[in-house]
Amino acid sequence: MMSIIVPTYNEERYLPKLLDCIKKQAYKHYEVIVADAKSSDKTRQIAKKYGCKIAKGGMPAVGRNNGAKVAKGDILLFLDADVKFDRNFLINGINEFEKREVDIAGIYIKPLSSNLIDSIFFGIFNLWIATTQFFYPNASGGGIFCRKWLHEKAKGFDEAIKLSEDMDYVKRCSKHGKFRILKTAKAYVSVRRFEKEGRPKVGFKLLLSALHRIFLGEIRSDIFKYNLRYRR
Repeated sequence: MMSIIVPTYNEERYLPKLLDCIKKQAYKHYEVIVADAKSSDKTRQIAKKYGCKIAKGGMPAVGRNNGAKVAKGDILLFLDADVKFDRNFLINGINEFEKREVDIAGIYIKPLSSNLIDSIFFGIFNLWIATTQFFYPNASGGGIFCRKWLHEKAKGFDEAIKLSEDMDYVKRCSKHGKFRILKTAKAYVSVRRFEKEGRPKVGFKLLLSALHRIFLGEIRSDIFKYNLRYRR
């Protein structure tokens, strides 16, 4: 069984689209856990309407950890609320995950946008995670598969990290299990942050954060002013 965990905060616009994608999946042996950070909109009502479990949320790392605590599945799938995918996403992902005997895996992500700059940015990101997967694991919170025993072995997401806690998570998990990027499970991600803050600004922040992690370690202060509780 797979447990799908989605941290949310005021996601009434995007959550129904994700839950519709999940509902249409060819693979059916799953549960959905929405870890909500006290949304003031209809996020919780939507989650209940779709039959999701509700867990206590907070910042993304907190929500993911709390969702994992109540998960019944032996495989966890962490998703952001603003992703979409085709009906074979789960079955392709789980089949490749098992066939390659992987313990934790990331996925390739594409932008929900026709903007050329977005395509270039995501292309660079996908090339980066593909190239580094064998020696410096990286993956986006838009899609991470992980065996529950490994999540518990690594003690979950580090809730003290302010940015790129997903990258730190897969890096730590890879010390105890096999990490790879899946080739057959791809997701499409909203570019709302790029549109709201501006592509150059967000791109520069992400570049600086990557360099910070490489040379100075994990980001434990809000030096990049990256608002994870984002809503549009």
